[in-house]
Amino acid sequence: MIDLFSLAGRTALVTGGSRGIGAAISAEFLRAGARVIICARKNAELDVVLTRLSELGQVEAVAADLSSLTGIQALMAEVAQRTDRLDVLVNNAGATWEGALEELPEVGWDKVMGLNVKTLHYLTVAALPLLRASASADDPARVINIGCIDGIVVPVTENYVYAASKAAVHQLTRQHARRLAAEHILVNAIAPGVFEGRAAASVAGGVDVLSAATSTIPLRRIGRPEEIGGSAVYLASRAGAYTTGTVMVVDGGTTGAGRADGLLD
Repeated sequence: MIDLFSLAGRTALVTGGSRGIGAAISAEFLRAGARVIICARKNAELDVVLTRLSELGQVEAVAADLSSLTGIQALMAEVAQRTDRLDVLVNNAGATWEGALEELPEVGWDKVMGLNVKTLHYLTVAALPLLRASASADDPARVINIGCIDGIVVPVTENYVYAASKAAVHQLTRQHARRLAAEHILVNAIAPGVFEGRAAASVAGGVDVLSAATSTIPLRRIGRPEEIGGSAVYLASRAGAYTTGTVMVVDGGTTGAGRADGLLD
């Protein structure tokens, strides 16, 4: 079992790796033996998480702005200077925007769709040479996209463009998986529910996340970092070598068992 879920000898790139789900996935990758390269926009945030993650294994950081093709290309050029192959790409960097239906500005729409969907596509394409260098029939390369249950069920908050972008992530995952299967590159998505960290608080729109989770999630709690990280380890390890084109829901039962809405006392 240890070997089945081991990531020893693998190199992973995790975008948006300085906090929240990205940092949680990076931590579990390191515990599983991977070398991890994290990227984020702000050097200060990278420095803080790097100090913590370095206690778990071999980790390094690259500051990158992925909102443009130039930034994407610059990141992959830097990664290519550090490694000649990439075993796992985690597309986690993203943005959200909340507001009433008639108050969503065009800049908000463009920002969220650009970072959540366009960046995911073009970064995956830019990473293909390094992914292909790693991929084989017995040991495929992996792409893991971070979606959201808001792209599956109608969210309770008014986050129209965010929810639409995550639905697009799920469909783009399936299309990439179909196209890249013949090249031994597996592409899957994880659709998290509410997890600990700043991202969860942002999506909840300032609502007390813990209280909201208690009343709406069947398991009556929000997710823990190791639970989202462990799901990514499965997809990145030998255990997940026959899984591609899936959207793995990790949400405490919200989509599968239905929102509790305070009725499960």
